[in-house]
Amino acid sequence: MSGPRKALQGLTAPLKERLIQEALQRRMRKTELERSAPVQTQTVLDRAEQSDSIPDSWCRFDLHPDYQQLRILNEGAEKLGVSNPYFRVHEGCAGATTVIGAETYTNFSSYNYLGLAGHPEVSAAAKAAIDRYGTSASASRLVSGERPIHRELEQALAAVHGVDDCVVFVSGHATNVSTIGHLFGPKDLIVHDALIHNSALLGSQLSGARRMPFAHNDWEALDQLLTQCRLQYERVLIVIEGLYSMDGDVPDLPQFVEIKRRHRAFLMVDEAHSLGVLGRGGAGIQEHFGLRGADVDIWMGTLSKALASCGGYIAGASALVEHLKCAAPGFVYSVGMPPSAAAAALTALRIMQAEPHRSQTLQTRGRQFLEAARARGLDTGLSMGLSVIPTITHSSLKAARLSEALFRRKINVQPIVYPAVQERSARLRFFISSEHTEAQIRTTVEALAEEMRRL
Repeated sequence: MSGPRKALQGLTAPLKERLIQEALQRRMRKTELERSAPVQTQTVLDRAEQSDSIPDSWCRFDLHPDYQQLRILNEGAEKLGVSNPYFRVHEGCAGATTVIGAETYTNFSSYNYLGLAGHPEVSAAAKAAIDRYGTSASASRLVSGERPIHRELEQALAAVHGVDDCVVFVSGHATNVSTIGHLFGPKDLIVHDALIHNSALLGSQLSGARRMPFAHNDWEALDQLLTQCRLQYERVLIVIEGLYSMDGDVPDLPQFVEIKRRHRAFLMVDEAHSLGVLGRGGAGIQEHFGLRGADVDIWMGTLSKALASCGGYIAGASALVEHLKCAAPGFVYSVGMPPSAAAAALTALRIMQAEPHRSQTLQTRGRQFLEAARARGLDTGLSMGLSVIPTITHSSLKAARLSEALFRRKINVQPIVYPAVQERSARLRFFISSEHTEAQIRTTVEALAEEMRRL
């Protein structure tokens, strides 16, 4: 035993405690002095020179590289005489038609797929919820923001997917970020379709897991990737979408289910654009392929599209939902969904189930648009002719000019340009609604073909 330790043994407890505390305080003071020494010895001139060496772009938002790129694109468009098509103000409910600047337009820029945003029953349910619960849950659901309408909605969504339970979040984007970011970590692997949504990418980055993309809808490439590296990681998550929002195509879900089982991975399906769209009754890709809810580990969806509200959800096993409700930051540290939004989504879901013709009409209109566009030689990419149909222009400038030309003809459709997509993939993206008429589809495709020829 060393000398100091032996000496301490003979001391009384109070004295021993005092000596230990004094030693700790001396050590803390020494550490503080060491940390402050470089600052104390730095001269005013040194600090001024250090400040001058910091580039302006590091401390000014107007010189941020991303903002500078945005300004270059906007100024270039102005010089070419192309007006900004974004942030147009819609003066009422945006469905198959919309009002912009007191003018009525045929509208293809809203994902009101089943025409339920503005439906009298949906609006009435939201108003009734406001009268009963107010305009806000006013707290995280974990502490005091829970309302009966939240659980009603979650149970109804779980039933749609045929799984144990569901949890709703206040934002669809935050649903993916918080769920993926919380459930997986540095020892895990996340493999995803190359065209997966930004929210899944950010969630993967937040998790700290290794991230690997595979070629779009290529389940064979995924299988090969996991064969090579599965055993290097603990948990593996496969992330795909039920219907891809830029291209309007659908994955071969049964193949992905088989792969996830064989490699003992989790499978997550983002149904943001497929719920209400796929399947005879609009129940999504699960109904489309006739699968069981348990075939997929994590069902994700949004409430802002077919369900005419706002927010997102995760449905699956009880353990998954309980875990997220008690620990996912985007749920625990966020206010509960406004009761009016939950009531609107629940009512829209019930109407969708009671009126399957809405989903069937949507599928018919999408097919009519796709067939008419292809008959006129338009490039519709990978679209299956459902709720999303692109027209590829292969040039951002052409996409912007085509959108502007159609706007002059009272047709509202937005361009998707670089850097949102690669330059050669620039396009117009048409969102189809069950409320669109055959005449609107026919007139729009004719105008689209005419203006495309003029570019």
